[in-house]
Amino acid sequence: MKKKSCQYSGKSVALVLGSGGARGLAHIGVIKYLQSVGVNITYISGCSMGALVGGIFAAGELEAYETWACALERKDVIGLLDLSFGRQGLFKGERIIGALREITGEHNIEDLEVGFTAVATDLLEQREIWLNSGPLFDAIRASMAIPTIFTPWEYQGRILVDGGLLNPLPIAPALNHATDFIIAVNASGRRSRELPEKKSEVAVPGILDAMAMTLDTMQNAIARLKLAAYSPDVVIEIPRDACTSYEFYRAAELIALGAEIAEARLADQA
Repeated sequence: MKKKSCQYSGKSVALVLGSGGARGLAHIGVIKYLQSVGVNITYISGCSMGALVGGIFAAGELEAYETWACALERKDVIGLLDLSFGRQGLFKGERIIGALREITGEHNIEDLEVGFTAVATDLLEQREIWLNSGPLFDAIRASMAIPTIFTPWEYQGRILVDGGLLNPLPIAPALNHATDFIIAVNASGRRSRELPEKKSEVAVPGILDAMAMTLDTMQNAIARLKLAAYSPDVVIEIPRDACTSYEFYRAAELIALGAEIAEARLADQA
């Protein structure tokens, strides 16, 4: 990406990366654009897919992950889903985490060069948990444990699931770090296209789509409340209709979209 400049060049930034399934791949494009204009990302807080991308960036392995993600085809995505034959979730998630470990290696959060917090939800205590120490992939796995889709993650005596249930856009952790700016990336932003005028043209979703849309609806409402409460310096919104939650085989397209939207948004701030 060609070197550019903007008013944030040379500034330190805390980056907040929200949940959003496959739309979270756009986070990669946002990060690449910020780096291209000389922004110094010193801290990341993330939820679900935002925790995955943010954690891999903090580990210094985002380029390797991008290469891997862009090579995925639909059949490869299906192949990464390991069925769970229990009652805790449809998939165990071990195959995905195993593949990511092969790409990035093992890391402890406290040893990363970039500060990092993953947000998960403690089911027993019914509250959000900030994971900012210990094994990186335990934190990522907990943060992305979408209820009914992935089995909950047992960690340090807690039963943890997707942080998006309570905080899909974790701005609060970023407030504890001394940076020049806070930039939040909402991967469930306003639609880019209007709904069809005729109701008959709207297809009734299947069970998996309905589950994903239900979770999105809940998380979108919470994200709007978080943005109103904390007011980060910049909000970059990825349209929620950019793709469905599970179209991970569209990585190259979504990464490019993230970079494009980030460039346009920061240009508005000039």
